[in-house]
Amino acid sequence: MAERAYGDGRYLVEVVANIGSYGNNAYILSGPNRGAVTIVDAPEGAEAILEAVGRRKIERIVVTHGHFDHWLGFDVLRAATDAPVFAGAEEVDLDASKQILPAAHGDTFDVGGATVRVLHTPGHTPGSICLHFGGAVLTGDTLFPGGPGRTRSNEALQQEIASIRQHLFTMQPDTLVLPGHGGTTTIAQAAEEYAAFAAKPHPSDLAGDVLWLES
Repeated sequence: MAERAYGDGRYLVEVVANIGSYGNNAYILSGPNRGAVTIVDAPEGAEAILEAVGRRKIERIVVTHGHFDHWLGFDVLRAATDAPVFAGAEEVDLDASKQILPAAHGDTFDVGGATVRVLHTPGHTPGSICLHFGGAVLTGDTLFPGGPGRTRSNEALQQEIASIRQHLFTMQPDTLVLPGHGGTTTIAQAAEEYAAFAAKPHPSDLAGDVLWLES
């Protein structure tokens, strides 16, 4: 069942929350023309996404990064639509058989008369992307309430933090953050928590599950 996650009259984001074995969120984007939608991420339990879409036309599917839990429902979606599928142009180890198209930084898509903008935000994976849509940003596993997405090395963490600072913290403070798992936050809240993190010393090998206020 989908719930309204963000809407301002022109832009509408619906969330199918906490589905599949890994508690993923999937999103349905629509513009003034509510009859055409873009699906963001394809996790296990994608049947619920299709139920929420109903008879609306699926224009495209965009997957925020290459980790398997965001793709487990791909075959379910593909059986229902031949809409093109996009992932970050810099992403690695994608399944070529899925015929995935590249979405580069700065690319835009028309979503039923509204515009979504692609942001390349590497760190969690090399090709992670976020999607800026009206007053909301869909962050995949790049930014969560309380901290950045999990990283495997300090170098990757520093890259992810740079991505967040450059491309996300420059948005309007009240921009709603809609992540790939869990609840929401705002850019203002995340930036305030990051400032507390940045003011503290950290070990040179810091990585993994980092929390702005506790790490």
